[in-house]
Amino acid sequence: MATNKTPPWMFGNTTVRSPFRLRDGLLAISQSPIQGNLRGTERDKEFRELLGEHGIVSLGTDETNSVGRKWRAALEKHGFIYPNLPANTQIEGYSVERVDTITPSGWRLISAESVPAIQECFLRALLSFWVPNTLEKRRSLVKPFSPLRFCLSIMLELERNCGSNVVHFNEMALVIQFSNPSTPTIELVKRILSLRKGREQASNKRSYDADTYADAASMYSYEVQTLNDYADLNIRYLKATGLLVSRGRGIAISEGKHLFVEKICNESVALVDNTRWLKDLVEGSSLPTDNIEVASDVVDDLVKQLKNKGVELKDREKSRVSASEVNLLRYDLEEKLFEINEREYAKRQALQWREISSWLQLLSTNPYRAISLDDGEKIVVPQGEAPAYFEWIIWRSFLAINKLVLGPGECRRFKIDQDFLPVGTAPGNGPDLIFEFDDFVLVVEVTLTSSSRQEAVEGEPVRRHVATVVDNYHASNKQVYGLFLTNNVDSNTAETFRLGTWYRADDSRMTLSIVPLKLSEFKSFFDTLFEKEVVECERVRELIERCIGGREEEAPAWKSYISNTIYGYVSELKLLTKVDNV
Repeated sequence: MATNKTPPWMFGNTTVRSPFRLRDGLLAISQSPIQGNLRGTERDKEFRELLGEHGIVSLGTDETNSVGRKWRAALEKHGFIYPNLPANTQIEGYSVERVDTITPSGWRLISAESVPAIQECFLRALLSFWVPNTLEKRRSLVKPFSPLRFCLSIMLELERNCGSNVVHFNEMALVIQFSNPSTPTIELVKRILSLRKGREQASNKRSYDADTYADAASMYSYEVQTLNDYADLNIRYLKATGLLVSRGRGIAISEGKHLFVEKICNESVALVDNTRWLKDLVEGSSLPTDNIEVASDVVDDLVKQLKNKGVELKDREKSRVSASEVNLLRYDLEEKLFEINEREYAKRQALQWREISSWLQLLSTNPYRAISLDDGEKIVVPQGEAPAYFEWIIWRSFLAINKLVLGPGECRRFKIDQDFLPVGTAPGNGPDLIFEFDDFVLVVEVTLTSSSRQEAVEGEPVRRHVATVVDNYHASNKQVYGLFLTNNVDSNTAETFRLGTWYRADDSRMTLSIVPLKLSEFKSFFDTLFEKEVVECERVRELIERCIGGREEEAPAWKSYISNTIYGYVSELKLLTKVDNV
């Protein structure tokens, strides 16, 4: 909506809310002949179809081509493809022939495999993102600024004023994203603290929130939902840098990256000219750690953090001849720190089983409506990320049940960020999750696909993945089971798993033990384990064995048998006492 007030700044657009999906789009483009030719109605359609073919977007019945156009705009905005600059643009190094081809920054993102490496790509991209810039079509009286540096400086100023650098969601929605450095940081912090004080003193916080949002919507001429959509998007992109972590629906500076943030904010950086802007945009901005002294300071800080966790590093004095060598050491230390933090996270899951149960409940219903936890926090599935969150919450469920032989990072094939939240789904050509226990192995596959299409999409891959694991564990003599979780089990899928037949390349036959369960059924079993304090991994095995016992029935009857078996077993567990469990 048009307005003469300060418009909001945004890192991307609401069609591509998750920045990590941009890498998938780049991978698709890199393998397609449409690279370098992404403009025009027909090309927008081709790009949209390409994204759909790679499973990056759901095509559904939407025949519009805006998806392709908005994906292209997001990639261009962050310098992952060469931008199409306004006509008559005179910038050294700019070539029309390069438009829509992948930039050095884009190829760096494609090459990045680990989450820290991907986050560094986004950090370089967001540091090179200025508003307004040459790509902006609207006129602005605002001097160009870096939204990332702007947000970080506000958070550090908050920390100086009140001891905490947390920015709440409503503060991003109502204050920060409509502000810029033309207002002194201290004044913006005062506005934020005033908003907090008003909410703390309000007798009815819900009414207070509604009133403040209504006032802002009127002032800026935007819908209330739009304010939230933009704030959600901006927070996701800020977190993609790896510098920030979640605090409820808001964000805070990661404890392990505080020094890094200070170095960024202490740099004196200005948008000198368009040539420098374009170079940074397509190549990615430099980082403080490109300097060997700064990189060494960050390494020393990481060593200190690891020492506080009881880790002594004998190789801490590795060669520090160049910044690249120091940064290789930094990457190693960051990975060690993350592994330790992930193990600590895994240990906490048993204590968080009620929250896990709430997520299971949330994902078993569609549409996915927010659920309030006991502490007042709300959980909600981010738009477009239900499949990833499905894998994530099942991973957490088995971390809570515990007794795992493999480490938490070895059980999952999807990536997680610094908040241990999922970064996309598990890649193809392998199971979603593998849980190895002392006496058996459980291969878990999940899907939100329903109807007869479920069997077409999942039937062969699930059997192939389980069969591969069976062969991998042949020497150990461990029994391998498959668990297929979905909201609705199609009878054709059940029939495929009931037969459970798989032939190896040499035509030798194996019969697989795969049980399809509804997520609601799994939730009932999971809840009972913790409510009755009878949490044992062997109970998982016993439940699966009981369900397999009825597969001589036809598929519809076997589905009923499985359901009755689960609820019957749950009833048995509810009759147990702690003495029985011992």
